[in-house]
Amino acid sequence: MHTPHDEPLRAAAGASPGAARLRVDGVDLAYDDAGRGETVVCLHAVGHGARDFSLLRERLGHRYRFVALDWPGQGRSGDDRMPASAARYADLLGGFLDDLGLDDAILLGNSIGGAAAIACAAARPGRVRALVLANSGGLAAVDRATQTACAAMTRFFSAGARGARWFPAAFAAYYRLVLRRTPARPQRERIVASGLEIAPVLAQAWESFAKPEADLRDAVASLRCPILVAWAMQDRILTFGRSEEAVARCADRRIVRLRGGHAAFLEDPDAFAAAFDRFADDLVSRPRA
Repeated sequence: MHTPHDEPLRAAAGASPGAARLRVDGVDLAYDDAGRGETVVCLHAVGHGARDFSLLRERLGHRYRFVALDWPGQGRSGDDRMPASAARYADLLGGFLDDLGLDDAILLGNSIGGAAAIACAAARPGRVRALVLANSGGLAAVDRATQTACAAMTRFFSAGARGARWFPAAFAAYYRLVLRRTPARPQRERIVASGLEIAPVLAQAWESFAKPEADLRDAVASLRCPILVAWAMQDRILTFGRSEEAVARCADRRIVRLRGGHAAFLEDPDAFAAAFDRFADDLVSRPRA
């Protein structure tokens, strides 16, 4: 058994030390399972971990059951034999939901977690209760501008994967833009401390974002479940403007604009929790998709 002294630094951003574990397609996935009520499966951004959702669980754990997993090679989960991508994560998520018998959960996904939630819901019509998309990937066109930006970010994180001496300071500066607001600072510091460890997974993910299959605009438009789009409006990478057209195609959508650079549940936790609670509470009186 690992002790805090021999765990990777990335573990601090992930699921709790006593996290449950589930093996899905050869990957040892760690996850927290706490609270009571309707089940919400929480899916973090690449390089983050299940601890992203601790502020939300503190506020609403008396009303909802929060199941928050660590993606492969992040938090306390094991490594994957396949590179990181939303498509791979969607496949793992499907197996995770099946193994836990979760056929009617709310999926709350941030960034690559949102893209995985979209792809998973599209592959499981009628088996996802609702989506909460927080600065989700997959909603912008994979055009030349996107490919150029992704190539630059892939080079940045590849340098970290090689152990470039300048990378930790540059990564810290970058994350001050990603998670801007004070409530997110403790989790931001945990992520920054693990920068060299998570750089290889970040490089893989950013390379995947430039591929045609990363465009999930048609997939999200096909969904008939209720969708809450909860956007941190200071995001300079996944901007709402580039995603707005795809959001408008969603048949059953609600939009809330919040403060923050990428993850409003971390940066604007009270407002996010209130918006989430209103949305989830309304589901009780609505017909199933």
